[in-house]
Amino acid sequence: MSIRVGIVGISGFGGGEALRLIASHPSFELVYAAGDSSAGSRLVDRFPGVPTKLAGLVIEKWEPATLPKLDVLFASLPTGASADALARVPKDVKIVDIGGDHRYVEGWAYGLADIWPAEIEGRTRVANPGCFPAATLNALAPLLVNKLIEPGNIVIDVKTGISGAGRGGDSKFGYAESNENLVPYGLLKHVHMPEIAKTIERLSGGSAAGLVFTPHLVPMTRGILATIYCRGRATTDECLDAARRFYAERAFVRVTNKPPQTKWATGSNLAFVSYAADPERDLIIAMGVVDNLGKGAAGQALQNANLICGLPESTGLDGAPVWP
Repeated sequence: MSIRVGIVGISGFGGGEALRLIASHPSFELVYAAGDSSAGSRLVDRFPGVPTKLAGLVIEKWEPATLPKLDVLFASLPTGASADALARVPKDVKIVDIGGDHRYVEGWAYGLADIWPAEIEGRTRVANPGCFPAATLNALAPLLVNKLIEPGNIVIDVKTGISGAGRGGDSKFGYAESNENLVPYGLLKHVHMPEIAKTIERLSGGSAAGLVFTPHLVPMTRGILATIYCRGRATTDECLDAARRFYAERAFVRVTNKPPQTKWATGSNLAFVSYAADPERDLIIAMGVVDNLGKGAAGQALQNANLICGLPESTGLDGAPVWP
C-alpha cells in the first residue's frame, strides 16, 4: 500500500527529520515538499544524502490551493504560521501539525501517542505535542493517573539541545553564543506550558495551578532531559512499577532503573523515563529523556500518522538510536 505524503517546512530541522524518516518508511511515498526560502531547489540540493529516488523532487512554494493529491500532510512550521494556511487544506487530506498552532484546539486530536493512541486512530487532524511536553508528560503520566503525586505542586527543569530552537538563523543560537554556555529562557511564559498544564489536569483530574516550568539551552545538537520535582509518598519501586504497568503495551517508552541520558534516545522515537523517591521528604523526582527532533517532533509525527492511517504505529520507526 502506497500512501502519498507531503511535508511543509521541509528545510527546517523538524521537516528535515520527517524527510529522513519518511524516506525509509515502507508505506509512505513522499510526493510533495514545500518551503519558502528553499522553494525552487531540489531536495538533493538541500539534503545531499537524500535517497536517489527523492533527489530530483523540487521544493515548491507553500500554497494550499496548489497541493497535489495527498493522503497525509506533515506541517512543520513555526508556531503562529500554520493555522490560517492549514484551514485551507482539503478535508480529505489528513494533517499532522508538528508546529504549535493546533494543540488543544477544537477539532484536532492532541497527539500524545504513547498515552492516548486510541484517541488518535482514524482522526484526520492531529496536533503533535511540543518537544518539552513529549519529555515531561511521558514521565509524569503514570504518577498522575495512579495518584502518586500532587498535580498542583510540580516543578519541571528541562535541558534541551540547540536544534530545538529551530533553523531560523537567530544569532543568539550560533556556535559562539551557545558553545560553553548554559542559558535559561522562556521563564514563566514558555509556549509549551499551557499544553503541559492542561494535560496534567486531564491525566490527574486536579488542578495544575502551581506548575513551574523552566527550560535551559545546552551546547549539544539534539536531546532533552527533563528533571521533574513532585510531592508524593510513593517509593522509587512503586513509581517504577506504576510506569511499567502503564507502558506495558507501548512500543516506544522504556522504563529504566537508572537515570536516563540524552544519548540513549538520539536519532530515535524512544522515550526513557525513570524515578527516584524519598517518602520521608515527600519527594518524587521523575525523569524523562527524548530526542527533541525524534519523539519530540518528527518521530512522534510519524507515529501519529501511522495511527491515523491504520498502520501499526511502529511502522518505519524501529531504527535503533545513534551511538555514540
